[in-house]
Amino acid sequence: MPMPLDHGSRLVLASGSPFRKALLQAAGIEFETLPADIDERAVEQPVRESGATPDEIATALALAKGRSVSSLRPTDFIIGCDQVMSMDGVLFHKCASLDDARAQLASMRGRTHRLSSGMAIVRNDEVLWSHVSAANMTFRNFSDAFLDGYMDRAGGKVLLSVGAYQYEGLGQQLFEKVEGDYFTIIGLPMLPLLAALRDLGIIHG
Repeated sequence: MPMPLDHGSRLVLASGSPFRKALLQAAGIEFETLPADIDERAVEQPVRESGATPDEIATALALAKGRSVSSLRPTDFIIGCDQVMSMDGVLFHKCASLDDARAQLASMRGRTHRLSSGMAIVRNDEVLWSHVSAANMTFRNFSDAFLDGYMDRAGGKVLLSVGAYQYEGLGQQLFEKVEGDYFTIIGLPMLPLLAALRDLGIIHG
């Protein structure tokens, strides 16, 4: 049974990700979802130009999403979140086509990339808490034949995530080593988030 909030305000997840939603549901938290409608690249560009790190960019995007939904639901507690993928100082975005996804995966064989998962809790445009966690993900040096089979089996799902993989499913087979927790890889670091919700009195401590 979902855990009720301690007051009349609602907890709102500013994301349409079914994977983030499933993590909160599995933790027994009562919440609603209202995906943020922002231009992520417009938020990202000036932050990048200022020399921000991928971790800082992920946090900035999470804050922007939290504030966007907070403007619509000012009395509620909004969880803004976003994930940035980087490698050798280069940021990656979702691939536009299956061919692009295959080329990206092929170019990253045997290499390590970083997933930065930023989060924020916002109420009435006030940032109550923010956090970023990171995971280092090392691909196997997989064969072309394996990659062809992976693409055939994964299909259009490779276009749904920035890395062209879903670690909670078939994408696990791409990796040799992972440094970081599962929640960070999925895009919602649950342990620091739950601690913040308790500290803020949003859920029972």
